Amino acid sequence: MSALTFARHEPRLFWPAWREHGVALGVALALHMGLGFVLLNLSNSAPLTPATPAVIKTQLVSLPAPVEPPPVAAQAPAPAAPPPPVPAPEPVVEAPRVEQADLARKRVQQERREQAQRSEAERQQRREATQRREQLAREEQQRQAHLQQQRLAQARAAEVERQAAAAAARAQAEAASRQYLPIAKQAPDYPQRALDRRIEGECTVVYTVNAQGRVEEPQVAGTCHPLFIKPSLAAAKSFRYQPRIVNGQAVAVANVKNTFSYRIE
Repeated sequence: MSALTFARHEPRLFWPAWREHGVALGVALALHMGLGFVLLNLSNSAPLTPATPAVIKTQLVSLPAPVEPPPVAAQAPAPAAPPPPVPAPEPVVEAPRVEQADLARKRVQQERREQAQRSEAERQQRREATQRREQLAREEQQRQAHLQQQRLAQARAAEVERQAAAAAARAQAEAASRQYLPIAKQAPDYPQRALDRRIEGECTVVYTVNAQGRVEEPQVAGTCHPLFIKPSLAAAKSFRYQPRIVNGQAVAVANVKNTFSYRIE
């Protein structure tokens, strides 16, 4: 669509031509006023010798009619820029109920998946924390077991050293002081008469073990059947001992007792 613009031209005054006519009229008016003033002064003053009247010659000059310049076409004001178009709001289209239900179902499913992922992550963190605690507990248990083994090994080593020291001390003490020990002991013969009569009994013999480990002065002590006295003294007389050592010296041991038992089997 095109638009037509109508420009209204106001009448304009052409000041250059008017100014030229005004100047000429002003000059003529000034001359007439000056002449009137002179004549007025002359009438009020004393009569003078008539002089030749001054003659003012005027000449009418015809000026050419001013040529009006062609009217200048007024420039049309620039049209104002139209305001930017305001975007029309998009029409709100209500989603179908089926689509809304589907979106709601998908949103619920997404929330459930996220919740399941968070729950799984928490369970994984708990499992890892439990595994770390169990690993630390196992390491601590192994460390304690290792320390216990070290302590037991040290205790066994100390016990071995103690026993060795005790054995050395006993050996040293035995070397310095040692009890008498029997080396050879032979049981007495059962008397034939006692066997025939089926007599049983016991007989205790007291004697002294000298520094050479031999038996001296055997004697019957207590009650003893006469048939058992002789074989008991003979058996005691045949005993041999390791002599007792006191401060490295062999000494005799008195009042050594030995009881012989006679039993028929």
